[in-house]
Amino acid sequence: MKIGLYFGTFNPIHIGHLIIANHFAEYSDLDKIWMVLTPHNPFKKKSSLLDNNHRYQLVLEALEAYPKIEASTIEFNLPQPNYTTNTLAHLKEKYPQHEFSLIMGEDNLKTLHKWKNYEVILENHEIYVYPRISEKQEENNLINHANIHVVDAPVVEISSTFIRKALKEDKNCRPLLPDPVWVYIDQMNFYR
Repeated sequence: MKIGLYFGTFNPIHIGHLIIANHFAEYSDLDKIWMVLTPHNPFKKKSSLLDNNHRYQLVLEALEAYPKIEASTIEFNLPQPNYTTNTLAHLKEKYPQHEFSLIMGEDNLKTLHKWKNYEVILENHEIYVYPRISEKQEENNLINHANIHVVDAPVVEISSTFIRKALKEDKNCRPLLPDPVWVYIDQMNFYR
């Protein structure tokens, strides 16, 4: 089985994440999408993260209607900070029957050369890239690599940061969240 790994803190998961994940589930050669919850991204401050189990619950709630998309906590038990290369090695060992690919935004591809062992990742895994609007039009040398597939996916400009800020300011951002995620966040009074 060919599995697309969509990494993120999903803090919180929102409709933009679902639009992208569903697009790859329906319009690519990937059989399944695993939304891999990252407990600690080495490039992000940890203080603003909801507890791992609450973020996992939010992702489970969001994915109920999407049978081709699953939540994965594989990184919760790996040494932190998490590095994609270590997660991929662990997955390859644990699930040798599967082929793992990465799903990432164009913005992340531009910084891939800064990732730990990025050459190993690029050599051994296909990377599916979805478009992002960026202010800087910088040259990306990796875009023509044989394992890079730029996909004409919808451009979604919704961020978890925006949603957290909106909730803190008591704004109604319900349309940006799947209904069960909104209900859970509201009941738990998160991000306020």
